[in-house]
Order: sequence, then structure tokens, then C-alpha cells
Amino acid sequence: MKMNCIAVDDELLALKKIERFAEKIDYLNLLGTFDNALSTFSFLRENKVDLIFLDIQMDEFTGIQLLETLKDPPYVILTTAFDEYALKAYELDVIDYLLKPIPFERFVKATEKVYARFLKDQNNLAPAPTQHQPENNDHPEYTFIKSGNKTVKVYFDKILYIEGQRDYLQIHTEDSRIMTLLNFKKMQELLDDQKFIRVHKSYIISIDKIDYIENNTIKIKDKLIPVSSTYKIAFNNLLQRKNFL
Repeated sequence: MKMNCIAVDDELLALKKIERFAEKIDYLNLLGTFDNALSTFSFLRENKVDLIFLDIQMDEFTGIQLLETLKDPPYVILTTAFDEYALKAYELDVIDYLLKPIPFERFVKATEKVYARFLKDQNNLAPAPTQHQPENNDHPEYTFIKSGNKTVKVYFDKILYIEGQRDYLQIHTEDSRIMTLLNFKKMQELLDDQKFIRVHKSYIISIDKIDYIENNTIKIKDKLIPVSSTYKIAFNNLLQRKNFL
């Protein structure tokens, strides 16, 4: 199974190098190269692209701006001559970050990482089991979250709520608080959507940990959490399915 990819860079030599590298890897199908970020929008709308090799510093419209504009971006490997964007890359859920000049061995390592994610995600999109093959609805008991220099084991059943704080998320559990650079989208992918729901631009809550609901406010332990109009309908629907209402 091949991944469709494109390369975006305002340096012709950099594009040629990626083109040469991609030709040597059998699971990469390079659909095209672009010398500016703006020219990729129409191509992405009309073509299935799995991976972008994306330069950061480009005139008029940067690679970071492109990523922040796309609603559902493909996998991304950033290519740049500057290392100060590593933190921003982590926030945008970029798969890898390649510093120029890029050695072929490092290029292969990055694409292998993306390809492993690609195959896993393709398997997750497979058709649901038939009636003769009962579906397994079990959700993992825990996950590992990167917090600073540590990787912390977090049990889902201990999470009270998750709070957005500028560039960070703070996971409030029954016995600790964990800061992470994961964004809300990535966090929701880890959580069971029958037990956790976003109720505000700054909060995800555990349904099982609700003490009470009064008007548009949720009480969990000593925390009062607002329910915004954006998320109220989905929240009420989940409560009905849980027989709260």
C-alpha cells in the first residue's frame, strides 16, 4: 500500500533532493512538488494526499500558517534549516522534523515512522465486524502522556477533567495534575467518547465524575465547569443516552 505525498519548499534544490529520495522508497508515491504554500490549497482539495514534506520558512505564506489553516491536514514531516520551530511542530502534531541538509538515512527513518502510522490508521478504517464476528468495544485502561521530560502513565478511569491553558493541556486526575503539549483534538482521539466529552473550548470532562449539573454548570469535586452553547446539544444528547435526564 502506497502513500500519496507532495513536497512544498521554496528552494528548488531542496525539492529535487526530496524527489530523488522519494523515488528510492517503494511505498512513497510523490504526486507533485510546489515552490510555495499557497499553491497547494487547490491541489489538496482535489487530490488525496497522505503526507506533506513541508518547509517552514517561505515567502508570503509559511508552512506553519498552511498547517494552521488546514482543517484536516495530512501527515506532515517538516523540513527546515532552523531548529527553533520544534516546539511548534509538536503542538501541531507533526510526525517528524527534519533539519537541512537532510541525510537520506534520516529521511528514511522519518518516512518509516509515518508509514507505520498510515498502516495503523488504515487498519482502523477497516469495515466493522459482521454479526457473526462480535465487535470488541473494549477501550484501553490507560495511555502514556508526554509531560515535560517525563512520559507519564495515565489511567482513564482516574481522569476528572482536562483543562486547556494557553499552549498546554492540564489533565486533572483523582491524585495528580499532568501538564502536556497535546492539543484537544489529539486528546479526544485517546479518550472513549462514551465516557468523555468536550463541554467548552477549554474543558473536556469525565461523565462518570460529574457530581451535579446546575443550569449550564458542571460540578466535579471542587471545580465548577461551564457548558458553552457550542457543545451543549452534544452534551445533552450524551446525558440522555446515559439516562442522566
